[in-house]
Amino acid sequence: MDVKRKVDIIRVNPQDWPNGTPAGKAEDPDHGHDLIPAERYFSPEYMALEWERVWTKVWLLAGRSDDLTAEGDYICTDIGRESVLIVRQDDGSLRAFPNVCLHRGNRLRPEGLGNTAEFRCMYHHWTYGLDGAIARIPDLGSFPQGAPPEGRLPSLPCGEWGGFVWFSLNPDVEPLADYLGMIPEHLDPYHFERMAWKRDFTVEWDCNWKASMDAFHENYHVQGIHPQLQWYLDDVNVQIDCYEKHSRYLVPFATVSPRVALPSSIPPAIDYMMRKAGMDPAEYEGRVSDIRLDLQRFIRANAAAQGKDFSELNDDQLTDDYHYSIFPNVSMNIHAEDIMMFRQRPHPTDPDKMLYDLWMFELVPEGEERPERVRHQHFKHGDKSLGQVLDQDAFNLPTVQKGMQSSAFKGLWLSSQELRIRHFHHVLDQYIDGARAAQAYDKQLGDNECN
Repeated sequence: MDVKRKVDIIRVNPQDWPNGTPAGKAEDPDHGHDLIPAERYFSPEYMALEWERVWTKVWLLAGRSDDLTAEGDYICTDIGRESVLIVRQDDGSLRAFPNVCLHRGNRLRPEGLGNTAEFRCMYHHWTYGLDGAIARIPDLGSFPQGAPPEGRLPSLPCGEWGGFVWFSLNPDVEPLADYLGMIPEHLDPYHFERMAWKRDFTVEWDCNWKASMDAFHENYHVQGIHPQLQWYLDDVNVQIDCYEKHSRYLVPFATVSPRVALPSSIPPAIDYMMRKAGMDPAEYEGRVSDIRLDLQRFIRANAAAQGKDFSELNDDQLTDDYHYSIFPNVSMNIHAEDIMMFRQRPHPTDPDKMLYDLWMFELVPEGEERPERVRHQHFKHGDKSLGQVLDQDAFNLPTVQKGMQSSAFKGLWLSSQELRIRHFHHVLDQYIDGARAAQAYDKQLGDNECN
């Protein structure tokens, strides 16, 4: 490592927090050292395989449960060439179905949120109930074949966890709890349901969705494209943990990177973090290197008086970034008082483009009124700032996308700091190649039966 100082980060003892988020280091998987092929970032053929074997097979994030509080509330969300409606029913349950009229294929609703008593197609007024059942077909007698025999839009699996709504395009998908695996155990202590919308952006980026996922799977690029963050976090002593489908890294905040000299005064970003917690930097008499632990103690001592219940979080979680990825396309920077969540969606037809959803949530202290929901904004990269750090990523990724298509570039040459990228592509390969192997096995069984 190219460092100026050796820093020993003090982390919590996992045994001291047996009922909260597991803090222990997971064993690193051995995924080898092969190149990650460049073609998967721009190949239309690979994009088609992803649609067939990943996007239509897994659980996907749709939105927030607090956007679906009343009967008839719905989320309309697009994924690739599909659009899905998730609707709150009169009994409090959720139903999901394709956002399409069975008559001539018109979409029933534009992407977004709403409330309705029914879904009526604006084209010919075919009408569907909140459960997707056909409620009315004008001039039904003029259809010799009658109504569509199913009498309803196909049902899709949907569910809720962590204050979020999930769906799948796969009728036979495993239960949501099984798919999420260790995620609820790790993240339930944050109580996401106590947090409210702060930002809701969708940005059109000129890169493949995986290039975006890769960028948020490692901290190695901090010393490159985000040098200002070295005065706010430790990008060297990062704990990386890979699980079955998902992964995380734990990044110490309120400290200074070993890559830079230790300053004599408190850096502005750490000063801001202290003030936000209610700690006066002007009165702090300790060393800059001691701030992280002292800030943890201050937050713990003052949380209850501020209406914040952090009793299920360990001390590191009061300052540090616990960054999780939920396969295939969700990244989460998680802190005690906020979440910065990214949902990376593929373009319907172009592997060189994607939709980047930026969702931010902040903790609402006990006793305070929940703020009004922010308005969703959709724009192209460059039309609006996302903030310095994300603007740096957004500026860089289109050049990555172009560079990967050079004949001189064969694939990703990864370091140990980029283990989460390798693990992500390993899981992706399992879906792509595993499905291929299963199809070949089924064909072999069929051939044997024929013989």
